Amino acid sequence: MNIIHNLFDEKYVIDLFKKEVLPRYPDFVDIKKVKVRAHKNHVWETTYHVVLEFKTSFLTKTGRIKILPIFCSAHSEEPRKNVYHALKYLWDNGFANGFLTIPHPLFYSEYFNGIFYRGVQGNNLYHYIREKDHKEIETIIPKAAAWFAKLHRLPTKDAYNFNEENSRIKTVIPGRDQILIDMKREYPAYYETYKKAYDIFIKKEEDFLASTPKRWIVHGDAHPENIIKMGKKKLAIIDFTDICLSDFARDLGCFLQQVEFMVMRKINDEEYAQKVKNLFLENYFKNAKIELDRGLRDRIDNYYNWTIMRTATFFLLKYETEPGRAKPLIEKVKNNLGI
Repeated sequence: MNIIHNLFDEKYVIDLFKKEVLPRYPDFVDIKKVKVRAHKNHVWETTYHVVLEFKTSFLTKTGRIKILPIFCSAHSEEPRKNVYHALKYLWDNGFANGFLTIPHPLFYSEYFNGIFYRGVQGNNLYHYIREKDHKEIETIIPKAAAWFAKLHRLPTKDAYNFNEENSRIKTVIPGRDQILIDMKREYPAYYETYKKAYDIFIKKEEDFLASTPKRWIVHGDAHPENIIKMGKKKLAIIDFTDICLSDFARDLGCFLQQVEFMVMRKINDEEYAQKVKNLFLENYFKNAKIELDRGLRDRIDNYYNWTIMRTATFFLLKYETEPGRAKPLIEKVKNNLGI
């Protein structure tokens, strides 16, 4: 039997949480109920990739029921221990204090190759983009910028590289070489474009990283679906699978491309997409207390163009391919890079 089925069994989960979670909450005395919801549910014969939410009913000392969302992100082939260590490092360094926060790491399971954490509740930024809610978008964006500035200011002296493979464009899964193999096999017309583009992306990144010993904690997957509005003032960012030590410009370029892509898809207003991007950058540099010079602008643009290619690659290589959506993205990168 696939071991992950255990996490769909309420009794099993209650017993697990009584052992691993309950001791972390001294105000609770028991767990009465767990309701399982699968946000990602890829389960095969022996392998799996899941993100599960457990609506957990805790009994307080006063006899009341308090429901908390406990999550598990688990992958049979890709241990999530780096995610646990990254979240714990952020938590132990006070990152969760204040209105800019993160999920609370609880424990890592070697058995399931999974991290268990207390989730955050609220709607993500993409929800408000879909709703065309300009007011909420423009309220969330400055807070997201402040969150990334806060992350990038964290000390890295005692932080090991949480995900070394993810620290370089050339090795970010599936890696440059594998992408070129896939393009040559599936889309040979795009092969030369991909090769030239990746050569540019990698050289620019390697040149910068060789020029300085400094590294920053980088989220690695900065996009609107990972930005959660928890309340009027509070904002959290989730999904730390790609966290690593690298160039902070990567988060900026990635977010700018993703928010532009989603605004254009759902609101279809180029002027507004630019307004949102400017709002993000203005607030980031205000909070980071640094200036946007030519070199940093070039680094942000490099990661912006790389993220466009990653988005195009997703459309080309996913299970139900959408080459029509990839084509304009590839043309945009060709134009931006002059290739």
